[in-house]
Amino acid sequence: MKKINLAVTGCLGRMGQQIIKSSKKDSKFKLVSLTEVKKINYKIGGIKICSNTEVAFKKTNVIIDFTIPKCTFQVLKIASKLKKRVVIGTTGFSKKEEELIKKYSKKIPILKAGNMSLGINLLMYLAEISSKSLGKNFLSRIYEVHHKHKKDYPSGTALMLGKGIAKGKNKNFYSLVGKKYLNKKSFPFSKKINFNSIRTGEVIGEHEVKFSSGKEIITLNHEAFDRALYSEGALIAAKWLMKKKSGLYSMRDLLNF
Repeated sequence: MKKINLAVTGCLGRMGQQIIKSSKKDSKFKLVSLTEVKKINYKIGGIKICSNTEVAFKKTNVIIDFTIPKCTFQVLKIASKLKKRVVIGTTGFSKKEEELIKKYSKKIPILKAGNMSLGINLLMYLAEISSKSLGKNFLSRIYEVHHKHKKDYPSGTALMLGKGIAKGKNKNFYSLVGKKYLNKKSFPFSKKINFNSIRTGEVIGEHEVKFSSGKEIITLNHEAFDRALYSEGALIAAKWLMKKKSGLYSMRDLLNF
């Protein structure tokens, strides 16, 4: 069986390293390219680390990108020209940047997810169902915890969960975004969706959605213990994307929720 030629961007980052590790255990992939924003005179498994260029991605079938928005758009520009598939796990995009990704997806297949975990994507679906079922009498809020090195907040996963709530209410997500707190011990419910992000230690990821009527509280939560959860999900996404035409996809499409 022909292997999928894989490129990993941000290869020296936490997720980049984890994807490399997971890909070596998956017989369906052949790691052919590793990149960083700046060219580094260094090799991993005999593969020289390059900057994001056409030469770096020429022999690849799919690119997995867990970096920062600036780097992601470097990758998308090249991938669009070379007609390469891209799995995006990068978070922290602005509304304008989200629209730009949609434009690129008209030229190439892109799967974008704030979280590649099956459990988190199920949680997003449950948040949507709960929001729809509970109606206007329930207010909602989202709490998340990540390691101290994570820069963006709320996390991409927290925003995903917020989009689930908004979809359940049949409302535009951005119109429902409330206050964004950082490292608060407590935070309130409101008619909009408030977020509280904790950055501490080496926590891989904890997410919690709460709905309150003032008389009762319903809690949905997920805790990740192993970063391989995300890298393995990204590889599953890469395999799935190989059979798709141009378009913007999510893990929800893959899982058929």
